[in-house]
Amino acid sequence: MLLNHLNFTIDFLSKLNVHLCLLSGDPSRTRMIAEKYLRKSELVCDNRGLLCYIGETSLGMPIIAATSGMGAPSTSIVVNELAQAGIEVIIRVGTTGSIQKYIAPGSLIVNYASLCKQGAAKDIAPNEYPSVASPLLSTDLYHTAKGIHPSVYFGINASVDTFYEGQERYGNANPHLLRKQQGLIQEYQHLNILNFEMETGTLFKMASVYKFHATSICGVVAARYSGNEESEKIMHNIVDDVTDKTILSALKTLENIQSGKLILNN
Repeated sequence: MLLNHLNFTIDFLSKLNVHLCLLSGDPSRTRMIAEKYLRKSELVCDNRGLLCYIGETSLGMPIIAATSGMGAPSTSIVVNELAQAGIEVIIRVGTTGSIQKYIAPGSLIVNYASLCKQGAAKDIAPNEYPSVASPLLSTDLYHTAKGIHPSVYFGINASVDTFYEGQERYGNANPHLLRKQQGLIQEYQHLNILNFEMETGTLFKMASVYKFHATSICGVVAARYSGNEESEKIMHNIVDDVTDKTILSALKTLENIQSGKLILNN
């Protein structure tokens, strides 16, 4: 049977013994992972911008680098089809905006849970169903990242549906945010929420319901706490370096699974 959007058969990955996935929102990041970090990489899907490559890590482990697209609806489609195809571990590798003032652009954030404000997740589980990562996978990823990068944080994100209103952005096409979105960043600071992003909350709920392992690591490319959109221009200077470190951390965690250093209980 051919998967509806990823355009490979449901048994294709299992025949190649591929059960681990690096998931990125941006197709260019997926391509970069394949070209820079995987050996013998092969493009197996290019449908609707949902690039997927199969390749090997430095230890010879086969994995898939896949594109989720932007936001929860697209993520829910891709993750569902990856789960149908037998994927057992997904690590989201993304970018994010920091909410807490002590987290500067250029840092890494490993999220072990989400404040999930995403419509797609409501079709997966009730609102009150926890949006949490796999604890052993997340802890290993955090410690692995700390061995690669000097500034790594571990905590909860706000996973939202919109880039502008849902992240309290001003100075765009909508100058009149709803009252519930005004002061949102300060409210989340008091709740000890570390960062904004747009996919993880739904991914975590899907992992728990579908019974696979998932976590997320993101490079901080914007200081959302500053209230000054000009500060986000810093992302152009640090995005390449921080992306490299997120990918290296995720790959090493997958290799820890292969080598037996990390045992995940089903």
